[in-house]
Amino acid sequence: MIRRRPDADKLGTDPRAIQESAPSPIVQSIDFSQTAPPSTEQGSEQFEEQQQIPPDVRVSEGGFRQIRDESLVLLSQGITHRIERSEEGPFQIFVEPEKRRAAQFQIRLYHRENPPRDENPPLPLKFTLHPLWVLAIPIACTLLDFSDISIQMHNAGIADASKILRGEWWRTITAMTLHADSRHLASNLVSGFLALSLLHYRIPLAKLVPFLAVASAIANFFVALTVQTSFRSLGFSGFVFATIGCLAVIEFRLMPRETHGMLRRFAPLCGAASLAVFLGLGENADILGHLYGFIAGLLCGFIPKKKTLRWGTPTVAADILWIAAYYALFIIGWTLAI
Repeated sequence: MIRRRPDADKLGTDPRAIQESAPSPIVQSIDFSQTAPPSTEQGSEQFEEQQQIPPDVRVSEGGFRQIRDESLVLLSQGITHRIERSEEGPFQIFVEPEKRRAAQFQIRLYHRENPPRDENPPLPLKFTLHPLWVLAIPIACTLLDFSDISIQMHNAGIADASKILRGEWWRTITAMTLHADSRHLASNLVSGFLALSLLHYRIPLAKLVPFLAVASAIANFFVALTVQTSFRSLGFSGFVFATIGCLAVIEFRLMPRETHGMLRRFAPLCGAASLAVFLGLGENADILGHLYGFIAGLLCGFIPKKKTLRWGTPTVAADILWIAAYYALFIIGWTLAI
């Protein structure tokens, strides 16, 4: 029986964990630098046996999710294998030579029922809970600000251009977590949830969100540097526009090389810029904050490697550290503010 394609969000994302759960294949190393077998008779026999063992053969190559699913199929059929990643980016499955035909047969049956996706499929509009851990910070801080628990929270955290230029740089961080009213909060949460959801389907959020937060804080500083007055601003919208800019660059980098035409090539950037203008212009809108946030997000789009974007990447322990860094940034900002 062939297992159908598992849900990518519910299964583990570490190919090493898949490899460890299966029986370890026999891996034999051969040193071809020796020009002659060992002098002893026993060593000569071992050398001849090693020469007779053929190396593992590759049976599949592709993106991380594809190889993970194929690995689960092979595990369900008791076919031992190992997963490696090539220097070019794609993941590969290797099996022992005598298991090659069986492995290829099972993989073909699996793809017959579950056709592989395109190399650069369009972004799906699916519901996911991943953006919630990012939006938890502005939600919690805004609700505390609206309550009577911390009376001085609003004045201590708002981005005041004159105070920022006098050394209170932490306001560029704390201002992202505050909002003027419930309508302001709701609009940023909805737009932020959609933008982060789309970004999640290209790369795990933990690998980029800390950089987007720092970029948004830098954008707030440049707003203060440009205005140089008692201009005051607040809101998570700078982070949202940084996410839109980052996503635009990622889509631009994933555009196939054979794409012809200047307009088609730059369609992601043009579309994101149009969306930013549409969302960024409004009554009491911080236009400079939106503009600088969008520009900072464009730069963040070049942080991940192209092979990571194209072929996928597993979730590793370092991602937990990036999540902790994201929360630590706002903890430090509010510690200095209050």
